[in-house]
Amino acid sequence: MANRTDPAAKSIRGTNPQNLVEKILRSKIYQNTYWKEQCFGLTAETLVDKAMELDHLGGTHGGNRKPTPFMCLVMKMLQIQPEKEIVIEYVRILGAFYLRLTGTDVDVYRYLEPLYNDYRKLRQKLPEGKFSLTHVDEVIDELLTKDYSCDIALPRIKKRWTLETLGSLEPRRSVLEDDFEEEEEKEENDQLDGLEDEAHEKQDYYRGRSPARERDRDRRRDRDRYRERDYDRDYDRDYDRERGRGRDRDRDRERDRDRDRDRDRDRDRDRDRYRLRDEKDYGRDRERDREWEGRERERRDRDRGRRRSHSRSRSRSRDRKDREGGEHRKRHARSSTSPRRRDGAEENGTREEPKKKKERKEKKEDGTDHPDPEIAEANRLRASLGLKPLK
Repeated sequence: MANRTDPAAKSIRGTNPQNLVEKILRSKIYQNTYWKEQCFGLTAETLVDKAMELDHLGGTHGGNRKPTPFMCLVMKMLQIQPEKEIVIEYVRILGAFYLRLTGTDVDVYRYLEPLYNDYRKLRQKLPEGKFSLTHVDEVIDELLTKDYSCDIALPRIKKRWTLETLGSLEPRRSVLEDDFEEEEEKEENDQLDGLEDEAHEKQDYYRGRSPARERDRDRRRDRDRYRERDYDRDYDRDYDRERGRGRDRDRDRERDRDRDRDRDRDRDRDRDRYRLRDEKDYGRDRERDREWEGRERERRDRDRGRRRSHSRSRSRSRDRKDREGGEHRKRHARSSTSPRRRDGAEENGTREEPKKKKERKEKKEDGTDHPDPEIAEANRLRASLGLKPLK
């Protein structure tokens, strides 16, 4: 019952007000001794007395992240939800923190921005357990500009310039603006007084002209005239000096131009020399390639001649073997024939010999019995076409 929210409390941002504190921190606050002893049964009136007894602010501290009394009282305010008039009137930092969690965007800027002018000192407990010195305006700036404060994620609020554009807030007016206006008025008055004094002095000067003033004016006029004459003389001298410098500059410029022209000429000459050398190298490479191609052609022709001679010698040996085999068969046939058949063969041989000689003669004239098979084949083709045979 001691940890429940007041039934009459309104929901903040669509949820239970105590849910604005993270669950882990909320459970640590419920288990804290200060919460159980000092915050039990507090009302809106008695809460003000407890807030006045606080001597520091902070979130959690130590190794076990123990909550501070400041955080316990913030939790109690979320639980009982006191009225806004009590919070604004009697509570300063505690009420500002509570208003930052539960208030609207307009209320946050309207009630927290005036605290920028409060420079009182505060004690703040760091997470390491040590104390540090801070001020009220620094805490308010943290609440308005940061996302976290005292280990609690602050709800998001709109930017001030957005609210000014919508017309919900008036432009912020600084407290020092009155002092700035007074200083600006003083400066304007001083300037006006200075202009009036100058005008009075000019009037007095032109009203009364004494002979002494006239002499002084003539003397100043003569001095100015001499100064102008000296200035003209110095100007002529400077002009002559500048003309001499201009001639030197033109001479240097012409020298630089000639140097650049010589450099370009040398560069063109080198480029032509390199081009000629490249052409010579290219011609030499072409001759070397032609010589190599000629040697390769001679080698191929030599190999082709060797292959032809080898094939020709093989065909000759084959023809010799065929002739020797034919003569052997003829001798064998002559020795094995009977006398009658031999006589008939002799008669037939005497008759066939002129025919064979004639055929051999015709063959020799055609060139088809050439020992080179390629030439013999070519002669056959030429004979069929009616051309002369190759020898």
